[in-house]
Parts: sequence; structure tokens; C-alpha cells
Amino acid sequence: MSDLLITGARLLGGEAKDVLVREGTIVEVGTGLDAPGDVERLEADGLALLPGFVDLHTHLREPGREDAETIATGAAAAAAGGYTAVLAMANTSPVTDTAEAAERVLDLGHEAGLVDVQPIGAVTKGLAGEELAELVLMHRSRARVRVFSDDGRCVSDARVMRRALEYVRAFGGVVSQHSQDPDLAGPSACCHEGELSGRLGLPGWPSVAESSIIARDAQLARHTGSRVHVAHVTTAEGVEVVRWAKAQGIDLTAEVTPHHLLLTQDLLSGYDPTFKVNPPLRPSEDVEALRAALADGTIDAVATDHAPHARHDKEHAFVDAAFGMLGLETAFAVVHDTMVRGGRLDLATLADRMSTAPARIAGLSGHGSAIEAGAPATLVLVDTEASQTVDAAASKSLSRNNPWHGMSFTGAVHSTILRGRVTASLQGAS
Repeated sequence: MSDLLITGARLLGGEAKDVLVREGTIVEVGTGLDAPGDVERLEADGLALLPGFVDLHTHLREPGREDAETIATGAAAAAAGGYTAVLAMANTSPVTDTAEAAERVLDLGHEAGLVDVQPIGAVTKGLAGEELAELVLMHRSRARVRVFSDDGRCVSDARVMRRALEYVRAFGGVVSQHSQDPDLAGPSACCHEGELSGRLGLPGWPSVAESSIIARDAQLARHTGSRVHVAHVTTAEGVEVVRWAKAQGIDLTAEVTPHHLLLTQDLLSGYDPTFKVNPPLRPSEDVEALRAALADGTIDAVATDHAPHARHDKEHAFVDAAFGMLGLETAFAVVHDTMVRGGRLDLATLADRMSTAPARIAGLSGHGSAIEAGAPATLVLVDTEASQTVDAAASKSLSRNNPWHGMSFTGAVHSTILRGRVTASLQGAS
């Protein structure tokens, strides 16, 4: 492992410093640093240095749907987006509901070598919502699973959810819930319920389907003394419940996606299945509530819900197309443009929401750390002034269901560094 000297980087967007890395660890932060001639040098004048991003919510599709994404291609997309760790959702085929399945995902991530791929375990066997998966065995495995989710499906049975929370409490785990009451949002729901859904003739998903599950799970977390995480909160009502739960001292955290921070349901008027996502895009008033909640800390983290799909799964009538959109490579640009340039966050707070808080929620050591001597060198250099126009064809992902194609943003990832090794840069992955 070679040494690395980063020169002139603005730490968290502030003062310019040099950072010297040896064997994957930051050994010195200062000005005018020097190192032997054989050290790798990364000139960062004008660039901001942040802890590497951590994604709590990534769909990598392998095993089972390698036509849409593999762990290797998803890892390449993550590194290009400034991520040093991603948590891989369990809705693969077969489902990640055993220790062996979790270890297989972990090993494939190690083979790719671009980001740390941490498997998320299913809450229930086969995501069926009935019988608990091997929660304890997955945690005791080499994968050390700490986060569990049936994402894509809600754990709607309160007794099953209670038992899951009781099991994960024993080892400090967390259940990440897809908050969607299936009785309120039926199996065909694909659009926010309201005037637009009625006009378009699309089955609607009411806001209360989200907020009612968040409220129930908050009460269950309080009852069990366990931890619950709200995946991809999308509604103002959901935000209100999260805020209430935190005020009660309930151990509940929440995430928001970049697409729910920027895109609105108005994009559905053209029936373009690129914008079909679960949960759905919401009205502008919900988007505003999400931005405010991320800014004030009610929402803890940004998570991409990167959901690649093969072309033949998306190219259908809107109601029949697959849910999901890409997000790993564009997350920083979207959040920076929307929240930092929009005056809601400073760069240090963005780093907290995209790195420190997600690492803390997931229990990931070696990520989200302060940029100081003794810390792992898991870092990202970003250019806050660079303008970019998204080109879906240039994606590292195997899939092209990219809602950002043709959109322009200010802010770009320059280089991603995993334990002292540059894994992606403007010049391409190394």
C-alpha cells in the first residue's frame, strides 16, 4: 500500500490543509507537509475534503439480477459518486436472509475492492413478512450484519415487527422499515394519491400509508427499547411523526433520498416510467418539508435508494413498469446543489448527513470519521464550483434508468479514497 499526500485541500470546505496518509491511515494534517519522492501526490487546491460518503440504502441486484447490476458495477458507480461504503439491500434472488447469503455479498464486495459493501439482512424469510429470518446468525457471521430490512415490502404485521426489534436489541442492531401500510397503499399503487393521480388515472398512495407505519414502529421501538430506522421518508406527515418520536426520546432515525429532495410528482404527467419510484414522488409541499427536516436534523441522513433496472423492466406502461431509479453517482451533486447552494446546509453538515450519520446508524467503523491524525483515510474530494450535465450513457452502472439525464448541477466528485487508495477520480477508476 503506497503512501499518499493530499495537498491544499479545504477540510470540510474550510481552511486549506495538507493530509499525509500512510498504510491507509491519516498520520498528519497540517500545512507545508512533505513526503519522500515515491509518495503518491494528489493536488487538491480549491477542492473540499470530506469523509467518504456512506449509503444506507443501495440495491446491487446480485445475486439473481446481474442483468441490471452486479456488485462490481454497483461498487464502481458508488466510488464514482464519492462513496466509500454502501449497505446492500436484501431483496436479491435468493434473498439475503441467511448467514451464508450475507457472507456471499460481503465476499463479492471484497472482490470488487472499490467500496466496503456491507450486506443488509432481511427481516423475514423470503421477505414474506411472516417468519423471522436468521437475524442473530447473520450478525454472528463474518458479515456482522447490524441492519435488517425487507425494503420493497413493509413489515406490516406488528407482532413480527415487535419480535424483530426485540431480537436486534440484543446486539445493537437496527430494523430499517419500508413504511407503507399495504392496506392503505394497495398492490397497484404507483403515484401519490391526490388530484394528479385522479387526473392521470393512476392508483394512488396516500400519505397516511407512510405516517401510520412510522407512528406504529416508533411506539414499538419505545416498547421494546430497540432501534428503528425509517427508510426513504417522503411526506410532511411522516416528518411530523419522526419529529414527534425524537421529542419523546424514542430511538428512531430517518433517511431521505436525493430524488425526494428535488423531484416532484409533476414529472409523472408524461407517464415516463423513469420517474416511477417506491415510495412515489410527492407534491412540492412535501419536498419542502423534507428539505427543512434534513436541514434541522429531524431527518438524519441522505440515502440514495439506488435501484437499477434492466431496460426491459422499465419499458412498459407506467402502471406495469418496475419501481426505481439510479442515484449513487449523482447524489452529491443533487444534494449540494439543492441544499448547500440552496442555503439550507453548509458543507460540513452535508458531510454529516451523507457520511458521519449514516456510518453511525449502520454501526460502520472506519467510515464517517473526523479528518485527523489516526483516522482511517476514507475520504472524498469534491469540487463545489464544477458544473456538470448528467449523461446517463456515461454511468458506471449496468442500467440506464437515470432520472437525472440531461439535468445540470453545480458540484462534482473529484476523487474517492478508500483507506488511502484512490478508487475513482475524474480521470476514471484506478
